[in-house]
Amino acid sequence: MGATGLVILDNSSLKALLGQQPFVRFWLSRLFGILANQMLMVAVAWHMYEITRSAWSLGLVGLFQFVPALLMTLPAGHWVDRWHKARIFATCMALQAVVALLLIAATWWDFANAPMIYGISMVLGAVRAFQMPAQQALTPQLVPAALLPRAIAMSSSGVQAAVIGGPALGGLLYTHHVITVYAVCTGLLLLAMGLALVVRYHHKPSTGAADLRSVLAGAVFVWQHKPLLGAITLDLVAVLLGGATALLPIFARDLLDTGPQGLGLLRAAPAVGALLMSVLLTRWPLQRRVGHSMLAAVAVFGVANAVFGLSDQLLVSLLALAVTGAADTISVVTRLTLMQLETPEDMRGRVSAVNSIFIGASNQLGEFESGATAALWGPVASVVVGGVATVLVAGAWLRLFPALAQRDHMVSR
Repeated sequence: MGATGLVILDNSSLKALLGQQPFVRFWLSRLFGILANQMLMVAVAWHMYEITRSAWSLGLVGLFQFVPALLMTLPAGHWVDRWHKARIFATCMALQAVVALLLIAATWWDFANAPMIYGISMVLGAVRAFQMPAQQALTPQLVPAALLPRAIAMSSSGVQAAVIGGPALGGLLYTHHVITVYAVCTGLLLLAMGLALVVRYHHKPSTGAADLRSVLAGAVFVWQHKPLLGAITLDLVAVLLGGATALLPIFARDLLDTGPQGLGLLRAAPAVGALLMSVLLTRWPLQRRVGHSMLAAVAVFGVANAVFGLSDQLLVSLLALAVTGAADTISVVTRLTLMQLETPEDMRGRVSAVNSIFIGASNQLGEFESGATAALWGPVASVVVGGVATVLVAGAWLRLFPALAQRDHMVSR
């Protein structure tokens, strides 16, 4: 495995991967599922802001996703280690399709309102508690060990393409009608479910007892591995404080004077930066001073968010968000690589579940924090203060987690 887990896919490697039919089916399933989810998030955010015109309401959407995810993720990680992962993923796709169908009905018969959107947000949060550990733990079981780094590279490329294309396509379809977005999402999610159902692999359930000790084993493992703990908590705090995703409808509509198409571009911009950084890391992987590189990237993430908050030009805002995506990729690559290298195979589901809790906290709880502070101070002050706080956190982690800051190589030596 390369230092970052990202490798160049030459023709022979690509041909070998395409010969792994279970992996190809699951790759396509994830691609369609993420594409639909990104479109759905753009439509729901714009729909909510059209209904309420409230930053507080946008923040509550994140909170209502986070709470069920927090309560269910650790048990979900245990179940993922015991149950058929592809079927768990297929069930997650089916439930999201039901949500999209409900939104179609609510819009058509004019009963879409804020409480209903909060309710579906809770469903989406619960679904994500199972989906994320299932998809992270499944890929290593679909390809030979020699092909795993290339499978991760191909999966990463597909995810980034979906995260870029989904918001842009969702914003474009929204200009026709919001029901159009929800209908396309439904079709993509059902297609993703069908592909996941035909994924076959040798399922070997975890032999751990279904008790509290087994459920909490992933959390204990992360706590005992300080570089991994530092990397995960740094990502949590940075996105919690510095993220601006929940406020993008406000910036698009009220501050940058653009429509749902502009919102789609704003949501896609971080993924564009992330994809470009992934390409650079493929060519020039992190090999030395990985701890300091991660901390520096988080500081850049904070500065770029502050620039976005102060910008009143769409192009500058898009560039600033692209920089946040590029900086975040360095943090994500470091965190995921440390997790892959240091986690035993029979604990991947539970450790991935712990990672999912932190990701959910940083994203969904971060959306609530952004909405709450924007309601108090205004959207610009919320984003700028959060960006500055993120820079300060990066400096604090130098002292709080010296094992991470001093980490020189991805692999301990």
